[in-house]
Amino acid sequence: MRVWTLHPKHLDPKGLVALWREALLAQKVLRGATRGYRHHPQLARFRARRDPVAAIAAYLRAVADEARRRGYGFDEGKIAAGGGRAKIPATRGQLLYEWQHLLRKLRQRDPAKHRELLKAREPAAHPLFRIVPGKIEPWEITKPRKAKQNP
Repeated sequence: MRVWTLHPKHLDPKGLVALWREALLAQKVLRGATRGYRHHPQLARFRARRDPVAAIAAYLRAVADEARRRGYGFDEGKIAAGGGRAKIPATRGQLLYEWQHLLRKLRQRDPAKHRELLKAREPAAHPLFRIVPGKIEPWEITKPRKAKQNP
């Protein structure tokens, strides 16, 4: 699961659709409607809010706005009611880490989008986040996980 700190405008079509699905899954998890992903580290910043479901709903609304801007038909009826207006702090280190992560993905998946993003002076953050000084967030997994080996 990747719930980007980056603005959804930076994502290629596959990435935007994946974000929509993953953020909807995050909403389901935060509502307590699934047993999987309950301890996923990316949800920590939403869980830290007074109303985690409202926070993920606000996140989803911005993703839906970007999808609508591109002419996509995401079902906005799936977004929980309400929505927080308070911005969630996110570190500049996290934003830049995700930027590099996205660039690596797009180099192969969507070379044209990769070239477009290389022209950007600075990545924009998702509208829900307020960028503050700091390193990569402690919940981010930065080392590749080793595959489980069958005995």
